[in-house]
Amino acid sequence: MVLTDTHTHLYYETDTDKRAQMMQRCLENNIGRLFLPNVDAASVPMMFDLVKTYPDACYPMLGLHPCSVKDDWEEELAVIQPAMHQHKIYAVGEIGIDLYWDKTFLTQQVQAFKLQIQWAKTLKLPIVIHCRDAFDEVYQVLHDEHDENLRGIFHCFTGTLEQASKVTALGFYLGIGGVVTYKNAGLDKILPQIDLKHVVLETDSPYLTPVPYRGKPNESAYLIYVAQKVAELYQISVEDVARITTENSEKIFGV
Repeated sequence: MVLTDTHTHLYYETDTDKRAQMMQRCLENNIGRLFLPNVDAASVPMMFDLVKTYPDACYPMLGLHPCSVKDDWEEELAVIQPAMHQHKIYAVGEIGIDLYWDKTFLTQQVQAFKLQIQWAKTLKLPIVIHCRDAFDEVYQVLHDEHDENLRGIFHCFTGTLEQASKVTALGFYLGIGGVVTYKNAGLDKILPQIDLKHVVLETDSPYLTPVPYRGKPNESAYLIYVAQKVAELYQISVEDVARITTENSEKIFGV
């Protein structure tokens, strides 16, 4: 059994001993594939350092997180874009729109999102989308940019069944994480109505920690609890969840 964490910021842990322990816990829980999105220019070397240390388990992605889009967003991208050509990467992300904290830079977020989508198309890579309180805005961009080269993951999906249908109709997969284990999140009602062929698993560590560790820092090893909850909802084995969602991740990332 191999589980794939399609979205983890494990590189935030800079203590090499703690990081090694985290990776060991991943192996103990059959999590053998970790996809790492940076968030800004400063996090690029941190991410690649982890990839260099664990090349058989870690796969890098590059992009500018919408919460990192400020007045200097073009300067940030001027640092990130060259790295896309200097290193092997597996997706452009995480990119998108976030209106939860601040709506000040919506125009710039849309511009950065569209530009990075173009980069992904040129590189023939999938995108990994961050969307918070901005589904309509994100969907409009995807609708405008839609063609046979646009594909990827709608990271941390927590929306409605209608939104899920719109996303999957565009050929995107739904990234399901710790929120599925939360009692009143509602995702447990929606997910069983979506074919598992549209789903991948993620942690978004160190955020969105699943039950039973909610309230504590998340880590990729906790993906097992997400997988167990998904298995329960679909009434299939954890092994089947691991197989199907890992196969889905292989289709997206090509590895």
